[in-house]
Amino acid sequence: MSKHFEDARYYLGRAAEHAKAGVKEEIEPVEARVKELVGTEEEPEPSRLDRLQDDLKKLEERAEGEVREAVASARARVKEYRGHDAAEE
Repeated sequence: MSKHFEDARYYLGRAAEHAKAGVKEEIEPVEARVKELVGTEEEPEPSRLDRLQDDLKKLEERAEGEVREAVASARARVKEYRGHDAAEE
């Protein structure tokens, strides 16, 4: 690629970056005003209680999964045991 095209590509990239930054800077006050009028605010961070409830829910789901696995394993062992008993008789 010609050096002229490489230079043009570089400067176009820089111009795009500067244009993006300029537009963002110009739009920020408008965005803040619209959010104020509409009432759209950022989501607040979860409270300590919310985090604890989420943690407990995750623990509950994990425990349920482990119990299901244990029950399935026990059923398989009982089925296998019964199969061996029937074969011995």
